[in-house]
Amino acid sequence: MQKVQESPSYVQTSMAGAMSLGLASGRFLRGAKCTCLNLLLVYQNGCRAACSYCGLACNRDATAARTFIRVKWPTFSLEEILGKLRTSQHSFKRACVSMITQPRSVVDTCIIIKELRDQGTVPVSALLTPTAMKPGRDLALIRAAGADRVGIAIDAATEKLFEQHRGRGVQGPHRWERYWETVVEAVDLFGQYHAGVHLIVGLGETEREMVQAIARAYRIGALTHLFSFFPEAGSRLEDWQRPAMGQYRRLQLARYLIDEGIIDEDCLKYDAAGRITGFGLDIEPYVQSGLAFMTSGCPGEDGLPACNRPFGNERASEPLRNYPFVPKPEDVAVIGNQIWGGEQSHARA
Repeated sequence: MQKVQESPSYVQTSMAGAMSLGLASGRFLRGAKCTCLNLLLVYQNGCRAACSYCGLACNRDATAARTFIRVKWPTFSLEEILGKLRTSQHSFKRACVSMITQPRSVVDTCIIIKELRDQGTVPVSALLTPTAMKPGRDLALIRAAGADRVGIAIDAATEKLFEQHRGRGVQGPHRWERYWETVVEAVDLFGQYHAGVHLIVGLGETEREMVQAIARAYRIGALTHLFSFFPEAGSRLEDWQRPAMGQYRRLQLARYLIDEGIIDEDCLKYDAAGRITGFGLDIEPYVQSGLAFMTSGCPGEDGLPACNRPFGNERASEPLRNYPFVPKPEDVAVIGNQIWGGEQSHARA
């Protein structure tokens, strides 16, 4: 009889993680390295959520290739992953264990985090699913297991869009208030700016609404990890268009300036459609540094971004949206032209 491959004995890892461990073949464009080992819980009956944009949704087209954040996630035994961490010349500065909406998620996440921490090689984050957690108890269990940071994937910038894409609009279990309550609880337990809020640009929000969500997280004491929407095959939004590059670049810059404490949301200017028209300061030094346009995620012990998700927002053949390395001068020149360019209209499904 074939053994059931479920967590905590088995986990999925991103293709980039598998390549970096020597568990899958391939190479990274432009010498990029995967510096965070992302692990995803796996169960035979999958995730119980129905998020419109997600390849793991319980109501997705079963005939489509199963992906998550655009890429394939092969399954390996946790023992094999831990063995490779001990013996391979990997590039990881951090590991992150991602929950899905399943009753066993908290217990299994804690087991996996403890196994990783017992290795003693890299710090460990947890990407939380508040719907599967009990307030006032489960975050403390995750911290006790060894996580030093957590992320909360709110994804949608407004309550209306959250309900449309994750809640009642898709008969899903997630609730806006519960997610933001978990952000507050996480900051209280893990400390200021040791919690991250995931937000996806391109689900129908205006730039002003996204800035408001970023600023809300920062006021609570959380940083924002920004993603650019990419249509997952088999999901409800498989035909939804990606946000304009100019839109994404402006929001990357706004996120960086807010999260670094350089400006607050009142400094930004908008047009009648809610598009950013100014930042309240000379942006050129921040554009030239290129740091605002790197992948935003949890840092390693050196304080630099560790969760760099190479090519997780685009195909390797396409213009980079999140740079997995510091942009080079030629990249910065392209970025500078993109900030106020590429203004095609938003597409609605």
